[in-house]
Amino acid sequence: MVIKQLPAIFEPARPVLQRIEDAGYQAYFVGGCVRDTILGDHIHDIDIATSAYPSEIKSLFKKTVDTGIQHGTVMVLDHDTGYEITTFRTESGYQDFRRPDNVTFVRSLADDLKRRDFTINALALRENGEVIDLFNGLTDLKKHLIRAVGKADQRFHEDALRMMRAVRFASKLNFEIEAATLHGIADNAQLLSKIAVERIQVEMEKLLLGQNPPVGLAAMVQTGLYRYCPSLSSAKAALTQLALMNNWQLSNATQAWGTLAVALGLDSHSSRAFLKKWKLSNQLIENVQTSLPAVFAIKARSVSADILYHCGREGLVNANQIAAVFGWALPMTDLLARYQQLPIKNIKELAITGGGLIRKGLMTPGPELGKMLKWVEKAVVNQEVDNRPEEIIMAIRQRKEEL
Repeated sequence: MVIKQLPAIFEPARPVLQRIEDAGYQAYFVGGCVRDTILGDHIHDIDIATSAYPSEIKSLFKKTVDTGIQHGTVMVLDHDTGYEITTFRTESGYQDFRRPDNVTFVRSLADDLKRRDFTINALALRENGEVIDLFNGLTDLKKHLIRAVGKADQRFHEDALRMMRAVRFASKLNFEIEAATLHGIADNAQLLSKIAVERIQVEMEKLLLGQNPPVGLAAMVQTGLYRYCPSLSSAKAALTQLALMNNWQLSNATQAWGTLAVALGLDSHSSRAFLKKWKLSNQLIENVQTSLPAVFAIKARSVSADILYHCGREGLVNANQIAAVFGWALPMTDLLARYQQLPIKNIKELAITGGGLIRKGLMTPGPELGKMLKWVEKAVVNQEVDNRPEEIIMAIRQRKEEL
């Protein structure tokens, strides 16, 4: 197969490959960038592999950086752009089921490609557009199949994270996982417990944001892979039900993790511990917690001004997208119109401040001032008090009399 017109992202890198080839070595674009070119998908970055050893690459280019020299990777700086170039290699001795104990540089493209995870990622591309396919990756692309290169058991023992990558690619590409590869995941699922949570988290998030998350989720359930993910060991029923949902239009991490939390029956409070176990950032956890009350309000068809206010515009969009997965969504235009009509969008828009109340002698510094401001904030949001200084002052005086 020859690709006559390479995507623009490859063009600046072609002279780099040409220089390596002119020196008598082989050089190829490899991996996901080749797969995505053939599929017509967006290409995030390009990877280059070569038969030249790191020292030989460094001798060919004036500006290089040893970004991963022990694994054969050198960054070449060309016209203010960096290209990571990795020497063909073989690997052995995966004692931690993630990284090789030994890396050996080789001259053979075939030896390099056969250590890769899936056939659709074991494609190489010359700078002239010629595709090198040694493991029937092109056929699997046409069949929409995720298939391990060689024996699945061996690939997953080398790197147990590849099992999560398989289910993630199934979701991202809307592909099926080939039977032997699926069996390999089922047989080796327990090895996922050897992998850092942060690594699993990245793959899970990409799965939930994929083209067809139910495919990936169903594969996780079928193989038992879910049992070795944080706090999911007893979630088979919930994940099975989530895999039946067919209205996925998630676009960010808040929506992804919020959807998983709702599927597990978690609320704003109980979701925190769950999300912490996945090692998510505090900001992301806060974003999910902010959105969840609105999700359940949307489900109940009872979205109050308080919910709109505390959720905020972004949180409201996230909440409705999460609700959509479960068939609960409301018209977004209606929700946003109601949000826009709120008297204030945050406490800074109150017509009076704590300092103003102190200066007027209505309040003194201390906890009671904070409580009164919270009461005023809620009253204004619910349109029980107009957001005007004189109205707020009058309401506070009346409130103090009642207390």
